Amino acid sequence: MTATTVFTARALLLDMDGTLVNSDASVERVWRRWADRQGLDGDEVIGVVHGRQGYASMAILLPHRPMAENHADNARMLAEETADTEGVVPVPGAPEFLASLSGLPHALVTSADVGLSTARMAAAGLALPEVRVTAESVGASKPDPEGFLKGAAELGIAPADCVAFEDSGAGIAAARAAGMRVVGIGPRAAAHGPDVVVDDLTRVRVEQGAEPGTLRLTIG
Repeated sequence: MTATTVFTARALLLDMDGTLVNSDASVERVWRRWADRQGLDGDEVIGVVHGRQGYASMAILLPHRPMAENHADNARMLAEETADTEGVVPVPGAPEFLASLSGLPHALVTSADVGLSTARMAAAGLALPEVRVTAESVGASKPDPEGFLKGAAELGIAPADCVAFEDSGAGIAAARAAGMRVVGIGPRAAAHGPDVVVDDLTRVRVEQGAEPGTLRLTIG
């Protein structure tokens, strides 16, 4: 029997790629082409890019390249990724999970920009949360906690009262640095120390808590 974890929180902060949306096929196509152009190993590149903004991944993979060039290259990559939605699908359970959050405090916190997040959520048939923190909203990429801290601030909830949902090492580190508990989603998450990890969102139930203003999360 699988163990069940119960959290009480006041708000949920949700990553997008790998958490709500399975965009791995698109990410791999676009970033492997980039790896070929740079003469880099595709597997090494894919091991770095999940969860980070593109320019931050490039800074790790090409440490001697000027950051201005990384930002310019990142803009081109975002355009490629936004145009390539083939195979983008919801993570199992995501439609029902998001529907259950209607009227409850939650926000999207993604390393994608507005265009990319809009395209991928639409391709997966998912509605965008009303509160969104995207690449344009922050000055630093995950694993910096800025995005999660901004999401909590926009909801008016203390970070310690938030639970983050993440799939990547960079994202889990960002949520941890923000002082949040973390639900890891999918196979990438387990290696990075979330509080609990599940295969997908079919294993998560959210409802009003017993005390006013609280949420009860049943995971597992």
